[in-house]
Amino acid sequence: MGLFKFLQHAPYKESIKDPDRIKKEYRYWRLRIFYSMYIGYAFFYLTRKSFTFVMPAMIIDLGFTKTDLGILGSVLYMTYGISKFVSGVMSDRSNPRYFMGIGLILTGVFNILFGFSSSIFFFALFWGLNGWFQGWGWPPCARLLTHWYSQSERGTWWGVWNTSHNVGGALIPLVVAVIAQSFGWRVAMYIPGLMCIAVGLYLINRLRDTPQSLGLPSVEKYRHELGKEKENDGSLEQDERELSRKELLLEFVLRNRYIWILGVAYFFVYIVRTAVNDWGQLFLYEQKGFSLIAAGSCIFFFEAGGFFGSLAAGWFSDKFFAGRRGPINAFFALCVTLTVYALWLTPVGGVAIASGIMFLTGFFIFGPQMLIGVAAAELSHKKAAGTATGFIGWFAYFGAAAAGFPFGKISQDYGWEAFIVALTACACLSTLCLIPLWSVKRRKVQAAPAVENHEISQNAIDAE
Repeated sequence: MGLFKFLQHAPYKESIKDPDRIKKEYRYWRLRIFYSMYIGYAFFYLTRKSFTFVMPAMIIDLGFTKTDLGILGSVLYMTYGISKFVSGVMSDRSNPRYFMGIGLILTGVFNILFGFSSSIFFFALFWGLNGWFQGWGWPPCARLLTHWYSQSERGTWWGVWNTSHNVGGALIPLVVAVIAQSFGWRVAMYIPGLMCIAVGLYLINRLRDTPQSLGLPSVEKYRHELGKEKENDGSLEQDERELSRKELLLEFVLRNRYIWILGVAYFFVYIVRTAVNDWGQLFLYEQKGFSLIAAGSCIFFFEAGGFFGSLAAGWFSDKFFAGRRGPINAFFALCVTLTVYALWLTPVGGVAIASGIMFLTGFFIFGPQMLIGVAAAELSHKKAAGTATGFIGWFAYFGAAAAGFPFGKISQDYGWEAFIVALTACACLSTLCLIPLWSVKRRKVQAAPAVENHEISQNAIDAE
């Protein structure tokens, strides 16, 4: 246990009393932590998707089949999905400074080991381990976003952070594909690996744990939002004390019906997001007669729309709905239903129209893709943000897996129209799941008695 003691959450320091110093320190650390985890998560994407852009070269060099390489993709989804939940529980009891940094370093190590391999067994082993440590990226970010940014502003900050997905996705072809073409697929695995080891060390240097670990007050105190957060009980201590793993998992996640609803909605949202991303190019090529370049450009507009959709969803939920995520989640999901079906109505050869529809689809799907995570953090407990978001992330990657073989089978056996109908149905189901959460804003934590009993009631939800 002593070997891993440094992974434990940082202890609170003596509180700073000077208001001017508090303001100065908060401004500095909020900016530093934000840009550090933004850069860090973008690089997690670099080592997560590097394999995608070396596959053609591996087929030529090693004689592997698409089925062989498909196994590796499935291994990554499985280990990443499981890890996202397990690491969520672990990260809520850990210091994100080390948890996220070490996770990124190890993804870099396993990318390098992957590049040294030549057998399908070692490819699967190292890619599965890469997937496991990929799961160490998201939960620490959820913890940091929850502790350093209050609910009235969190949607905006989280929305900006979520664009790191798109930045990381844009980096991959620029780095991996170009290196693979120029120097071979092995070098294209080494370079991202080395880059992520360096950035992992950078995260360990730049990140810190909670504000209290630096002697600062909670973000609610700093932002003067205690009146909003503790209307009835004023039990700040309950939100700031460390929770046991039993409380994290059972009281605030598994027994929380709102987390289950968000998880099911996430499942359908990720089916749509992944299916459009993975099958969209082939759909436009085969059904609409686009060239491969034109069809690929439409996927670029999907990612571009996602960039702006994340920003807009977070800002709208903060400014127009006072931190309620339900209305934007439900409205954006409904719009996805319309834009997905509009893909079927795209005229043959209508590249400009398809690009516009893809942009809107990305814009609206990345809204709930981001805000469902915010809602999960806010409807569980401040100290359970990693566990809650990791749990619904498990649902998300089951959805991503479901967008693969099942939707490929639908398009193959029943045609692209059936594919679009099934995708539209998934968008509808996500909307139906999100509508009941329209008025839910946050949960209230009842103060624990002065004795040793620390059971927290999680039944009361603030509906506004």
